[in-house]
Amino acid sequence: MDLANRIAHITGGGADGWAIYYRTRELEQAGEAVTNLTIGEHDIRTDPAILEAMHASALAGNTGYAFGPGNRDLREAIAARTQARTGVPTTWRNVVVTPGGQAALFATHMVLLDAGDRGLFCDPYYATYPGTIRATGALAVPVPTRPETAFQPDPAAIAERAAGAKTLLINTPNNPTGTVYSRATLEGIGQAVEDHDLWLISDEVYDSQVWAGSHLTPRALPGLAARTIVVGSMSKSHAMTGSRLGWVIAAEEVADAVTTLATNTTYGVPAFVQDAALFALRQGDGFEARIAEPFRRRRDIALRVLEGANRLRPIPAQGAIYLMLDIRATGLSGEAFALSLLEEERIAVMPGESFGEAAAGHIRIAMTVEDGAFEAALARLVAFADRAA
Repeated sequence: MDLANRIAHITGGGADGWAIYYRTRELEQAGEAVTNLTIGEHDIRTDPAILEAMHASALAGNTGYAFGPGNRDLREAIAARTQARTGVPTTWRNVVVTPGGQAALFATHMVLLDAGDRGLFCDPYYATYPGTIRATGALAVPVPTRPETAFQPDPAAIAERAAGAKTLLINTPNNPTGTVYSRATLEGIGQAVEDHDLWLISDEVYDSQVWAGSHLTPRALPGLAARTIVVGSMSKSHAMTGSRLGWVIAAEEVADAVTTLATNTTYGVPAFVQDAALFALRQGDGFEARIAEPFRRRRDIALRVLEGANRLRPIPAQGAIYLMLDIRATGLSGEAFALSLLEEERIAVMPGESFGEAAAGHIRIAMTVEDGAFEAALARLVAFADRAA
Protein backbone atom coordinates (compact mmCIF):
# COMPACT_ATOMS: atom_id res chain seq x y z
CA MET A 1 0.00 0.00 0.00
CA ASP A 2 1.22 3.49 -0.81
CA LEU A 3 1.01 6.67 1.19
CA ALA A 4 -0.59 9.74 -0.34
CA ASN A 5 1.71 11.99 -2.32
CA ARG A 6 0.60 14.89 -0.16
CA ILE A 7 3.38 14.65 2.43
CA ALA A 8 6.13 14.45 -0.17
CA HIS A 9 4.58 17.51 -1.81
CA ILE A 10 4.56 19.37 1.53
CA THR A 11 8.28 18.85 2.09
CA GLY A 12 9.14 19.68 -1.50
CA GLY A 13 11.59 16.79 -1.51
CA GLY A 14 14.22 18.65 0.52
CA ALA A 15 15.44 18.84 4.11
CA ASP A 16 13.31 20.64 6.67
CA GLY A 17 16.08 23.08 7.67
CA TRP A 18 16.26 22.00 11.29
CA ALA A 19 19.44 19.88 11.26
CA ILE A 20 21.29 22.21 13.63
CA TYR A 21 18.39 22.17 16.08
CA TYR A 22 18.23 18.37 16.01
CA ARG A 23 21.99 18.17 16.63
CA THR A 24 21.60 20.62 19.52
CA ARG A 25 18.94 18.46 21.10
CA GLU A 26 21.18 15.41 20.79
CA LEU A 27 23.97 17.21 22.63
CA GLU A 28 21.63 18.44 25.35
CA GLN A 29 20.14 14.98 25.85
CA ALA A 30 23.68 13.61 26.18
CA GLY A 31 24.29 16.02 29.06
CA GLU A 32 26.28 18.64 27.14
CA ALA A 33 25.90 22.28 28.15
CA VAL A 34 24.78 24.21 25.07
CA THR A 35 23.71 27.85 24.82
CA ASN A 36 20.65 27.27 22.67
CA LEU A 37 19.77 30.28 20.52
CA THR A 38 17.90 28.36 17.85
CA ILE A 39 14.15 28.63 18.50
CA GLY A 40 11.78 31.40 19.52
CA GLU A 41 10.82 30.00 22.91
CA HIS A 42 10.61 32.46 25.80
CA ASP A 43 13.07 31.75 28.61
CA ILE A 44 10.40 32.98 31.05
CA ARG A 45 7.39 30.68 30.95
CA THR A 46 3.69 31.48 30.93
CA ASP A 47 2.72 33.76 33.79
CA PRO A 48 1.36 31.76 36.78
CA ALA A 49 -1.76 33.94 36.90
CA ILE A 50 -2.66 32.82 33.37
CA LEU A 51 -2.11 29.19 34.33
CA GLU A 52 -4.27 29.67 37.41
CA ALA A 53 -7.07 31.05 35.22
CA MET A 54 -6.72 28.02 32.95
CA HIS A 55 -6.74 25.65 35.91
CA ALA A 56 -9.79 27.31 37.47
CA SER A 57 -11.68 27.11 34.18
CA ALA A 58 -10.90 23.41 33.80
CA LEU A 59 -11.94 22.68 37.40
CA ALA A 60 -15.17 24.59 36.77
CA GLY A 61 -16.05 22.03 34.12
CA ASN A 62 -14.98 23.74 30.90
CA THR A 63 -13.41 20.58 29.54
CA GLY A 64 -15.95 19.52 26.94
CA TYR A 65 -16.10 20.07 23.21
CA ALA A 66 -15.37 23.63 22.15
CA PHE A 67 -17.01 23.42 18.76
CA GLY A 68 -16.88 26.29 16.30
CA PRO A 69 -14.94 29.51 15.75
CA GLY A 70 -14.27 30.23 19.41
CA ASN A 71 -16.13 31.60 22.40
CA ARG A 72 -17.79 34.91 21.65
CA ASP A 73 -16.25 36.75 24.61
CA LEU A 74 -12.74 35.81 23.49
CA ARG A 75 -13.48 36.74 19.89
CA GLU A 76 -14.80 40.09 21.10
CA ALA A 77 -11.61 40.66 23.12
CA ILE A 78 -9.40 39.85 20.12
CA ALA A 79 -11.49 42.12 17.92
CA ALA A 80 -11.26 44.95 20.46
CA ARG A 81 -7.48 44.58 20.75
CA THR A 82 -7.18 44.62 16.97
CA GLN A 83 -9.38 47.66 16.47
CA ALA A 84 -7.69 49.62 19.25
CA ARG A 85 -4.22 48.97 17.81
CA THR A 86 -4.96 49.35 14.12
CA GLY A 87 -7.95 51.66 13.87
CA VAL A 88 -9.65 49.18 11.53
CA PRO A 89 -13.28 48.39 12.44
CA THR A 90 -13.30 44.78 13.63
CA THR A 91 -16.07 42.72 15.21
CA TRP A 92 -16.21 39.27 16.73
CA ARG A 93 -17.64 37.99 13.44
CA ASN A 94 -14.29 38.75 11.79
CA VAL A 95 -12.42 36.53 14.26
CA VAL A 96 -11.89 32.77 14.27
CA VAL A 97 -9.94 31.23 17.16
CA THR A 98 -7.48 28.51 16.09
CA PRO A 99 -5.06 26.08 17.80
CA GLY A 100 -2.11 28.43 17.43
CA GLY A 101 -0.81 30.69 14.69
CA GLN A 102 0.38 27.75 12.59
CA ALA A 103 -3.15 26.35 12.42
CA ALA A 104 -4.34 29.82 11.42
CA LEU A 105 -1.82 29.92 8.57
CA PHE A 106 -2.83 26.43 7.46
CA ALA A 107 -6.55 27.19 7.59
CA THR A 108 -6.18 30.48 5.72
CA HIS A 109 -4.27 28.91 2.85
CA MET A 110 -6.65 25.94 2.74
CA VAL A 111 -9.67 28.19 2.20
CA LEU A 112 -7.96 30.39 -0.39
CA LEU A 113 -5.86 28.02 -2.52
CA ASP A 114 -6.74 25.06 -4.71
CA ALA A 115 -4.44 22.37 -6.05
CA GLY A 116 -2.37 23.78 -8.89
CA ASP A 117 -2.66 27.40 -7.74
CA ARG A 118 0.40 29.50 -6.93
CA GLY A 119 0.93 30.92 -3.44
CA LEU A 120 3.64 33.56 -2.99
CA PHE A 121 5.74 34.07 0.14
CA CYS A 122 8.75 36.26 0.94
CA ASP A 123 12.24 34.75 1.21
CA PRO A 124 13.69 34.58 3.91
CA TYR A 125 10.72 32.92 5.53
CA TYR A 126 9.62 31.08 8.64
CA ALA A 127 10.41 27.42 8.07
CA THR A 128 6.82 26.16 7.71
CA TYR A 129 5.63 28.71 5.14
CA PRO A 130 6.30 26.80 1.91
CA GLY A 131 5.03 23.53 3.38
CA THR A 132 1.85 25.22 4.55
CA ILE A 133 1.20 26.44 1.02
CA ARG A 134 2.08 23.08 -0.54
CA ALA A 135 -0.29 21.30 1.87
CA THR A 136 -3.16 22.74 -0.17
CA GLY A 137 -1.78 21.16 -3.34
CA ALA A 138 -0.63 24.56 -4.55
CA LEU A 139 2.80 25.58 -5.76
CA ALA A 140 4.82 27.59 -3.22
CA VAL A 141 6.65 30.44 -4.98
CA PRO A 142 9.32 32.42 -3.09
CA VAL A 143 9.73 36.15 -3.63
CA PRO A 144 13.39 36.95 -2.89
CA THR A 145 14.39 39.93 -0.78
CA ARG A 146 17.90 41.33 -0.31
CA PRO A 147 20.09 41.93 2.75
CA GLU A 148 21.20 45.24 1.24
CA THR A 149 17.66 46.57 1.82
CA ALA A 150 17.25 44.81 5.19
CA PHE A 151 15.08 42.19 3.48
CA GLN A 152 12.23 44.63 2.82
CA PRO A 153 10.11 43.10 0.01
CA ASP A 154 10.29 44.74 -3.41
CA PRO A 155 6.85 45.20 -5.03
CA ALA A 156 8.46 44.72 -8.46
CA ALA A 157 9.69 41.26 -7.40
CA ILE A 158 6.14 40.41 -6.32
CA ALA A 159 4.74 41.59 -9.64
CA GLU A 160 7.27 39.48 -11.54
CA ARG A 161 5.93 36.32 -9.88
CA ALA A 162 2.25 37.21 -9.62
CA ALA A 163 1.01 35.66 -12.85
CA GLY A 164 -1.33 32.83 -11.91
CA ALA A 165 -0.91 33.45 -8.18
CA LYS A 166 -3.83 33.82 -5.76
CA THR A 167 -2.13 34.65 -2.44
CA LEU A 168 0.84 36.49 -0.98
CA LEU A 169 2.08 35.69 2.55
CA ILE A 170 4.06 38.35 4.41
CA ASN A 171 5.37 38.59 7.98
CA THR A 172 6.04 41.81 9.87
CA PRO A 173 7.73 42.12 12.33
CA ASN A 174 9.66 39.43 10.53
CA ASN A 175 10.98 36.06 11.53
CA PRO A 176 13.84 35.38 10.81
CA THR A 177 15.23 38.80 9.90
CA GLY A 178 13.89 41.08 12.64
CA THR A 179 12.82 43.57 9.96
CA VAL A 180 9.68 45.68 10.41
CA TYR A 181 8.13 46.53 7.06
CA SER A 182 7.95 50.26 6.42
CA ARG A 183 4.81 52.09 5.32
CA ALA A 184 6.35 52.56 1.89
CA THR A 185 7.02 48.83 1.61
CA LEU A 186 3.49 47.94 2.68
CA GLU A 187 1.96 50.48 0.33
CA GLY A 188 3.98 48.96 -2.50
CA ILE A 189 2.87 45.49 -1.51
CA GLY A 190 -0.71 46.73 -1.35
CA GLN A 191 -0.50 48.13 -4.87
CA ALA A 192 0.97 44.87 -6.15
CA VAL A 193 -1.76 42.70 -4.63
CA GLU A 194 -4.46 45.02 -5.95
CA ASP A 195 -2.93 45.12 -9.44
CA HIS A 196 -2.78 41.32 -9.58
CA ASP A 197 -5.93 40.56 -7.54
CA LEU A 198 -4.16 38.62 -4.80
CA TRP A 199 -5.28 37.75 -1.31
CA LEU A 200 -2.80 39.18 1.20
CA ILE A 201 -2.07 37.01 4.24
CA SER A 202 -0.30 38.99 6.96
CA ASP A 203 1.39 37.04 9.76
CA GLU A 204 1.52 39.50 12.67
CA VAL A 205 2.32 37.27 15.63
CA TYR A 206 5.15 39.63 16.68
CA ASP A 207 3.03 42.80 16.59
CA SER A 208 3.75 43.59 20.25
CA GLN A 209 7.53 43.32 19.83
CA VAL A 210 8.75 46.35 17.90
CA TRP A 211 12.06 48.03 18.82
CA ALA A 212 12.41 50.62 16.07
CA GLY A 213 9.68 52.34 14.09
CA SER A 214 6.13 51.09 14.45
CA HIS A 215 4.02 48.15 13.36
CA LEU A 216 1.54 48.81 10.57
CA THR A 217 -0.92 46.18 9.46
CA PRO A 218 -1.69 46.25 5.73
CA ARG A 219 -5.31 45.76 6.69
CA ALA A 220 -5.26 49.43 7.76
CA LEU A 221 -4.22 50.71 4.33
CA PRO A 222 -6.89 52.10 1.98
CA GLY A 223 -8.66 49.41 -0.02
CA LEU A 224 -6.86 46.46 1.57
CA ALA A 225 -9.13 45.45 4.47
CA ALA A 226 -11.37 43.23 2.32
CA ARG A 227 -8.47 41.30 0.75
CA THR A 228 -6.22 41.06 3.84
CA ILE A 229 -6.28 38.16 6.28
CA VAL A 230 -4.36 38.68 9.53
CA VAL A 231 -2.88 35.80 11.52
CA GLY A 232 -2.28 36.40 15.23
CA SER A 233 -1.32 34.38 18.27
CA MET A 234 -0.94 34.43 22.04
CA SER A 235 2.37 32.58 21.75
CA LYS A 236 4.81 35.48 21.51
CA SER A 237 2.81 38.37 22.96
CA HIS A 238 1.84 36.50 26.14
CA ALA A 239 4.49 33.72 26.36
CA MET A 240 1.82 31.07 25.77
CA THR A 241 3.56 29.01 23.10
CA GLY A 242 2.42 25.62 24.42
CA SER A 243 -1.17 26.70 24.96
CA ARG A 244 -1.71 26.78 21.19
CA LEU A 245 -4.10 29.64 20.75
CA GLY A 246 -4.11 31.83 17.67
CA TRP A 247 -6.62 33.50 15.40
CA VAL A 248 -7.61 34.55 11.93
CA ILE A 249 -9.01 38.03 11.34
CA ALA A 250 -10.74 38.42 8.00
CA ALA A 251 -13.87 39.47 6.17
CA GLU A 252 -16.87 37.46 7.32
CA GLU A 253 -16.92 35.34 4.15
CA VAL A 254 -13.36 34.15 4.82
CA ALA A 255 -13.96 33.74 8.56
CA ASP A 256 -16.99 31.56 7.85
CA ALA A 257 -14.92 29.39 5.51
CA VAL A 258 -12.21 28.98 8.16
CA THR A 259 -14.92 27.95 10.62
CA THR A 260 -16.17 25.29 8.21
CA LEU A 261 -12.64 23.92 7.89
CA ALA A 262 -12.20 23.90 11.68
CA THR A 263 -15.41 21.90 12.05
CA ASN A 264 -13.84 19.19 9.94
CA THR A 265 -10.31 19.30 11.36
CA THR A 266 -9.50 20.71 14.79
CA TYR A 267 -13.06 20.96 16.16
CA GLY A 268 -12.10 24.06 18.11
CA VAL A 269 -9.75 25.06 20.93
CA PRO A 270 -10.32 23.76 24.49
CA ALA A 271 -12.56 26.11 26.42
CA PHE A 272 -10.22 26.30 29.42
CA VAL A 273 -7.41 27.47 27.11
CA GLN A 274 -9.75 30.07 25.62
CA ASP A 275 -10.64 31.28 29.11
CA ALA A 276 -6.95 31.62 29.98
CA ALA A 277 -6.38 33.61 26.79
CA LEU A 278 -9.28 35.90 27.63
CA PHE A 279 -7.82 36.47 31.10
CA ALA A 280 -4.43 37.23 29.56
CA LEU A 281 -5.82 39.71 27.03
CA ARG A 282 -7.67 41.51 29.83
CA GLN A 283 -4.31 42.26 31.49
CA GLY A 284 -3.84 44.92 28.84
CA ASP A 285 -0.95 46.44 26.91
CA GLY A 286 1.24 46.76 29.98
CA PHE A 287 1.36 43.00 30.39
CA GLU A 288 2.41 42.54 26.77
CA ALA A 289 5.10 45.20 27.21
CA ARG A 290 6.53 43.28 30.17
CA ILE A 291 6.70 40.11 28.08
CA ALA A 292 8.49 42.01 25.33
CA GLU A 293 10.94 43.94 27.51
CA PRO A 294 13.65 41.23 27.88
CA PHE A 295 13.94 41.03 24.10
CA ARG A 296 14.22 44.79 23.75
CA ARG A 297 16.96 44.74 26.38
CA ARG A 298 18.84 41.89 24.72
CA ARG A 299 18.60 43.56 21.34
CA ASP A 300 20.41 46.56 22.85
CA ILE A 301 22.99 44.23 24.44
CA ALA A 302 23.59 42.57 21.07
CA LEU A 303 24.07 45.81 19.20
CA ARG A 304 26.59 46.95 21.82
CA VAL A 305 28.59 43.70 21.68
CA LEU A 306 28.54 43.64 17.88
CA GLU A 307 29.49 47.27 17.44
CA GLY A 308 33.19 46.48 17.08
CA ALA A 309 32.83 43.17 15.25
CA ASN A 310 35.01 42.87 12.15
CA ARG A 311 33.28 40.04 10.30
CA LEU A 312 29.70 40.15 11.58
CA ARG A 313 27.12 42.68 10.42
CA PRO A 314 23.67 42.77 12.02
CA ILE A 315 20.64 43.30 9.84
CA PRO A 316 18.79 46.22 11.50
CA ALA A 317 17.01 44.60 14.44
CA GLN A 318 13.68 46.43 14.41
CA GLY A 319 11.34 43.85 15.92
CA ALA A 320 10.56 40.24 16.89
CA ILE A 321 12.84 38.19 19.13
CA TYR A 322 15.60 37.44 16.65
CA LEU A 323 18.80 38.96 15.37
CA MET A 324 20.10 38.12 11.91
CA LEU A 325 23.82 38.45 11.28
CA ASP A 326 25.58 38.67 7.93
CA ILE A 327 28.60 36.36 8.27
CA ARG A 328 29.70 36.39 4.62
CA ALA A 329 32.94 38.19 5.54
CA THR A 330 34.09 34.98 7.23
CA GLY A 331 34.00 33.16 3.91
CA LEU A 332 31.71 30.49 5.40
CA SER A 333 28.16 29.58 4.55
CA GLY A 334 25.59 29.99 7.26
CA GLU A 335 25.37 26.22 7.60
CA ALA A 336 29.14 25.73 7.93
CA PHE A 337 29.42 28.61 10.39
CA ALA A 338 26.55 27.36 12.57
CA LEU A 339 27.78 23.78 12.63
CA SER A 340 31.35 24.76 13.53
CA LEU A 341 30.11 27.18 16.18
CA LEU A 342 28.05 24.42 17.76
CA GLU A 343 30.83 21.85 17.74
CA GLU A 344 33.60 24.19 18.90
CA GLU A 345 31.79 26.61 21.23
CA ARG A 346 28.58 24.75 22.10
CA ILE A 347 26.57 27.76 20.95
CA ALA A 348 23.58 26.86 18.76
CA VAL A 349 22.22 29.28 16.17
CA MET A 350 20.18 28.73 13.02
CA PRO A 351 21.87 29.01 9.62
CA GLY A 352 20.24 31.51 7.29
CA GLU A 353 19.89 28.80 4.66
CA SER A 354 17.25 27.19 6.89
CA PHE A 355 15.00 30.12 5.98
CA GLY A 356 15.58 30.27 2.24
CA GLU A 357 18.14 31.15 -0.39
CA ALA A 358 17.96 34.89 0.28
CA ALA A 359 19.44 34.42 3.77
CA ALA A 360 22.43 32.35 2.64
CA GLY A 361 25.59 33.55 4.35
CA HIS A 362 23.66 34.66 7.43
CA ILE A 363 22.76 33.20 10.82
CA ARG A 364 19.71 33.79 12.98
CA ILE A 365 20.06 34.25 16.73
CA ALA A 366 17.07 33.86 19.03
CA MET A 367 17.36 36.26 21.98
CA THR A 368 15.96 33.68 24.35
CA VAL A 369 18.44 33.16 27.18
CA GLU A 370 19.01 35.38 30.20
CA ASP A 371 20.98 38.57 29.69
CA GLY A 372 24.34 37.49 31.12
CA ALA A 373 24.46 34.21 29.22
CA PHE A 374 23.29 35.97 26.07
CA GLU A 375 26.01 38.63 26.24
CA ALA A 376 28.71 36.04 26.97
CA ALA A 377 27.58 33.88 24.05
CA LEU A 378 27.67 36.84 21.66
CA ALA A 379 31.17 37.78 22.75
CA ARG A 380 32.33 34.22 22.09
CA LEU A 381 30.54 34.25 18.75
CA VAL A 382 32.39 37.44 17.70
CA ALA A 383 35.73 35.86 18.68
CA PHE A 384 34.82 32.68 16.80
CA ALA A 385 34.04 34.67 13.65
CA ASP A 386 37.45 36.33 13.80
CA ARG A 387 39.17 32.95 14.11
CA ALA A 388 37.05 31.33 11.41
CA ALA A 389 37.83 33.88 8.73
